[in-house]
Parts: sequence; structure tokens; C-alpha cells
Amino acid sequence: MARKKDNATPQGEMTFLQHLEELRWHLVRSAIAITIGGVVAFLNKSLLFDGIIFYPRSPDFPTYKMICDLSTRFLGEGMMCMDEAPFVLMNMKMAGQFSTHIWVSLIAGLILAFPYVVYEFWKFLKPGLRASEVKASRWTGASVSILFALGVLFGYYLIVPLSVQFLGTYTISAEVSNLIDLTSFISTVTTVTLACGLLFELPVMVYFLASLGIITPEDMKKYRRHAIVVILILAAIITPPDVSSQVLVTLPVMLLYELSIKVARWSYKKEGSKKEPNEA
Repeated sequence: MARKKDNATPQGEMTFLQHLEELRWHLVRSAIAITIGGVVAFLNKSLLFDGIIFYPRSPDFPTYKMICDLSTRFLGEGMMCMDEAPFVLMNMKMAGQFSTHIWVSLIAGLILAFPYVVYEFWKFLKPGLRASEVKASRWTGASVSILFALGVLFGYYLIVPLSVQFLGTYTISAEVSNLIDLTSFISTVTTVTLACGLLFELPVMVYFLASLGIITPEDMKKYRRHAIVVILILAAIITPPDVSSQVLVTLPVMLLYELSIKVARWSYKKEGSKKEPNEA
């Protein structure tokens, strides 16, 4: 149990309701931080939409330029170059653009405030940890934030442009033109980006599960083939139905899985070194 302040029990432990009250204030401060980030994003509408959300439609997007340069070098002039936006965005609802502006701003606020949200949850958990656990877990908050940021960047610069290019240009007939709904496009961009950010948290999740003894490095090695199948299924869910996008998601997640095995082994060694002196 966490030890806390004046209104705790005589033994210095907080009651269940006091824990809930403490958690409520951490959640309130996290919500305020997300709201502030959302307001900042809302006030910078041009940067948020034209500079970030709609940028993967532009031929000037860095990923398209890189693909064009590589294809020109190895396949020939203009083989995979993008000259214009592949489709037209449209809004079919009266309040569609305003409501889209609000919820996209909140998502941007969550991404901006993510390190602070992690810090608030860390402050809530910290009183319940031993001094050695606090010392060993100091890197966790920074690792969670860094891995999330790397996942968001990976999704935005690699998976999103491939999704936009594939789904936006795919046609079943020349008689059908692609007029993509605004909410559908933004939902694809945000879902893929956030999903990649969460997938990149795999090593941290494994660290905690290994510390609690729920999984072991041997279990992860034993079920590696099953993990590959699960990762392929997740990649198929968050990417368009083409092989290249699925491979681009699967490879880094598999590398993170292998890294997670090493993290689990390190966690087990650390826990074992703590238990040996106590047992002796």
C-alpha cells in the first residue's frame, strides 16, 4: 500500500477511498494538460491540418520524395513518383469541419501532453514502491515517452503515406472516382499513428509483466511463433491490405519483441539478485 500524508491510517497507509481520491486528482491534472495541449493545437489550425494531417496527401511529403528518388535510381525515371494529390477530400455534414477540428485538436493534445500524463501516473504509483524499485524504474517514464514518440513518427512518416497512397488511388473501375470523406481520412491517419505509438510500448509492458513474474524470457522464446502470428494480425488491422505496409509494421515490432526478451531476462536477473541475499 502507498504511504501518504496526514489523512492516512495510524499505520501510515492510505485507505481505498483515499487512493481513489489521489488517483482522481492525477487524472484531473492529466485531463487539464491534455486540454491545454488541445487548445494550443486548436488555435494553430493551419499548422495542425495543412502542415500535419493533410500533409501526407502532398507530393512534397518527405516519404514520397524518398520513394521517388529510390525508384528513379533503380527502376527508371518517374516509375513511383507522385505528381498530385491522389484524391479529393469532402465534407458532407453541416458541423463536420468544426467537430473534426475539436476532436483532432484533442488527439493532438493527448500526444503533446503524453509525457506529462505518464509522469502523473508515475507519481501515483511511486509511493507504493520500495526504494530499490523506485531507483530501478526511474528510466521507465522517459522510455515510455520516447518509445511512444518513435512509434508516432514511424506511423506518420511510413505507414500513413503508404495507406493514403494505396487506399486513395485504389479503384475497381475507371467509372468510379475517389471522393474521400473528411472524417474517414482523418480517422485513418490518427488511428494508424496512435496504434503504432502504442505498439512501440511493447518493451516497457514486457518489463512490468516480467517484474511481476507473469511472463518469463523462456515463455517469450517458446511462443515466438505465436507472437509472430499475433503481430501479423495486428499489422493487417492497422495497415492497408498490401504486403509492403504489413511488412513495414511487422519488422520493427518483431525487433521490439526480441528486445523485449532481453528486457525480460534483465528484469529476471535483477529480481533474482534481490532475492538471493534475503533468502540467505
